[in-house]
Amino acid sequence: MSTDVELKNDELPLDSDADLGDEYLTFSLADEEYGVDILRVQELRGWEAVTRIPNSPAFVKGVLNLRGAIVPIIDLRERFNLTVSDYTETTVVIVLSVNDGRDGNERTMGVVVDSISDVVHAKLSDIQATPQFGSALDTEYISGLADANGVMLMLLNVDAMLSMNGMG
Repeated sequence: MSTDVELKNDELPLDSDADLGDEYLTFSLADEEYGVDILRVQELRGWEAVTRIPNSPAFVKGVLNLRGAIVPIIDLRERFNLTVSDYTETTVVIVLSVNDGRDGNERTMGVVVDSISDVVHAKLSDIQATPQFGSALDTEYISGLADANGVMLMLLNVDAMLSMNGMG
């Protein structure tokens, strides 16, 4: 006698990696593909003028009033020391929830990217550790690398990347 058992998503056997992993919002930045945990994404917005903050680093574009909350806007090209580019109709601000490590509270911050690409699912078995380059190259913002349909995807650690401790 055969018994068929229907498993719900939260009842998958532990040795099955079919659904293990995370979904990432992918985006383009200087012809490279990056990804952030989709659960950190609060909103996607087209580029709009921001209020500049005096004496802030060049990569801090300013702040935006988002439904009553003041949100810092960071240009990732400048944050990563990439070639600066003019904003176009495809330029997007990704509004993210970030834990900056100072007080354990979540903060809302926006990052300017060239364009949004897709949402991809990366299984844990497909994510590779970030290679170590020694002290010559800082990779603390990259949590891992994944292959997304033949394209190398750099998965970003938004907490480290947008930490207020590292903004100065």
